[in-house]
Amino acid sequence: MADLAVLDASALLAVFFNEPGGEMVVPILPGALLSTVNLAEIHARMLDRGARPDHAWSRLQGVQCEICFFSDEQARIAGELKAITRAFGLSLGDRACLALAIDRKAAVYTTDRAWRSLPLDLTIEVIR
Repeated sequence: MADLAVLDASALLAVFFNEPGGEMVVPILPGALLSTVNLAEIHARMLDRGARPDHAWSRLQGVQCEICFFSDEQARIAGELKAITRAFGLSLGDRACLALAIDRKAAVYTTDRAWRSLPLDLTIEVIR
């Protein structure tokens, strides 16, 4: 397995909302990587579930992940992933997560079982 771990939004949301699989993510939180694209996605989901904006943002800032700005290289990779992932229905946030993992040569953690079928040379850990 890769030494680095990238978290999909769904993986961190599983922790925040005490969902199945979240317990697999907690031990890797310190030092895990999170794209700013996924940060925005998580913040929006927390607001959708009724969290106050300041509380949701404060909780996100308290996570011990390394927040990674969405770079131009990751944008290139995410754009090129569109053709490969179209049949799986992946969003821009999903592709940003995968692009970060590809760029950093890291494993990626998600709840999305469809990712197992992606034709990518990448370690994908589905947490439930």
